[in-house]
Amino acid sequence: MDAIVLLREDHKTVEKLFKRFEKTEDGQTAERRKIADEVIEELTVHAWIEEQLFYPAAREAAPETTDHILESIEEHHVVVWMLSELKDMDPADERFKAKMSVLMENVRHHVEEEEQEWFPDVRKAMGRSRLTELGERMETEKGKAPRDPLALPSATDK
Repeated sequence: MDAIVLLREDHKTVEKLFKRFEKTEDGQTAERRKIADEVIEELTVHAWIEEQLFYPAAREAAPETTDHILESIEEHHVVVWMLSELKDMDPADERFKAKMSVLMENVRHHVEEEEQEWFPDVRKAMGRSRLTELGERMETEKGKAPRDPLALPSATDK
């Protein structure tokens, strides 16, 4: 699977989790916790492979995407801090659902920008074989990725 297809599949997985969360009722705190934990893991692993492998390769192959990539890293910064807060938050907390809603808005915006604005340029610049090779490396790295959002490079301002 090529790198962009892999990232799009991750996006779809997370969107399905978001939709499940949106269908929960106020009394379903255990279900909200379960879904939030899945979202935290999915997004943490996804951000890790983007930051470690995809973004550097995309910048090299398509330098014109650099500004988009830098913006994406900043969006990751916001998201990983929200994930770290959700990780430790009681799902019965009145702010839990609101925090998840803001997270979903941020992630949906991020996904739309990636998929619409600069993935096409990266695809054109990298070509099928390079994207396939990168996708295989990204799939392997998923197993090694941290599960703690604050372990991501984008969690810091360095």
